[in-house]
Amino acid sequence: MKQYILQNQASERLNYRMFDDADKAAWMPFMQATEILLFIGLDPLKTPEENYQQWRDRTVARYENNLGGINMLIDKNTNQVVGASGLLVQEVDGKTELEIGYQLLPEYWHKGYATEATQTIRNYAFQNNFADSIISIIHVDNIASKKVAIRNGMSLEKTTKYKDFPVDVFRISKKDWEKIIS
Repeated sequence: MKQYILQNQASERLNYRMFDDADKAAWMPFMQATEILLFIGLDPLKTPEENYQQWRDRTVARYENNLGGINMLIDKNTNQVVGASGLLVQEVDGKTELEIGYQLLPEYWHKGYATEATQTIRNYAFQNNFADSIISIIHVDNIASKKVAIRNGMSLEKTTKYKDFPVDVFRISKKDWEKIIS
């Protein structure tokens, strides 16, 4: 069982499933969006193919080691990949945390998909008692993702370094989530 992966789940506009290699062609435009690769720990100076391979290997390793992982976000109406989002086991400042990570293909930015996906994943995590709180690790320059975290009920907890990058850590507790959904 892949504990943190949403399999056969759906939200209003999205279906959630595990990544597989058939997603490569759909995901390559993300690897060409050099302005955002740094935000997810990829090197904009590498080729899209090299970055894809690194992202793919990281995703598969997470699945194999039960460290969470990415769910591919599939638009229900078009059956097209719009992005990826999931629960990721991360270490931040020496503490193991459960993170909601998210990435969208550029053509789907600013359409509410990130908020819909992260709220679905947040709900899944708390409904299954995976953690008492969940974070999102966001590069300090990634304003759009900070707005998604806030819409997800998260608050800025701290600014720190993560993998040598300056990041803001947003957090929501299960207790605060319960207030939102009640």
